[in-house]
Amino acid sequence: MGYMKTAPASARADEPRWLTDEEQRVWRSYIDASTLLEDHLDRQLQRDAGMPHIYYGLLVQLAESPQRRLRMTELAMSAKITRSRLSHAVARLEKNGWVRREDCPSDKRGQFAVLTDDGYEVLRRHAPGHVDAVRQAVFDRLSPEQQKSLGEIMRIIAEGLQPSEAGADLPWLR
Repeated sequence: MGYMKTAPASARADEPRWLTDEEQRVWRSYIDASTLLEDHLDRQLQRDAGMPHIYYGLLVQLAESPQRRLRMTELAMSAKITRSRLSHAVARLEKNGWVRREDCPSDKRGQFAVLTDDGYEVLRRHAPGHVDAVRQAVFDRLSPEQQKSLGEIMRIIAEGLQPSEAGADLPWLR
């Protein structure tokens, strides 16, 4: 049943707060759009650059960082992924020659992920096609007001899912 059952008017206090018909419509629209968008962008990058969307995002994060490098923990946090998933992705990017790891001089356990010149070139070469895919899939379909609303809504949701208290169950802490 999950979120699929409409709450009866006489719902008991111990009953789940079922989604209303309108909430279900919004939720399903979100699921459909986010699933289709991720698939669309992933296919575009696989076809044009030979990499999944998540790898492209990691290269972008590194390219935008000082000296094109980030500690692995910071990269996991900015990418919103587990450290294990990041380690696997970086291993694949290393194999392609797009990223290298460097030990952190101030922390024996820490490592940096560093975007190589080849990685930067791959990113530079494929960024225009990716930006076109994002623009066509998202921004060309929305008015400026809708774009602003979407950004505000996504920010509120993301902030709500990233509690700051100790012990929060966040991907990059796993």
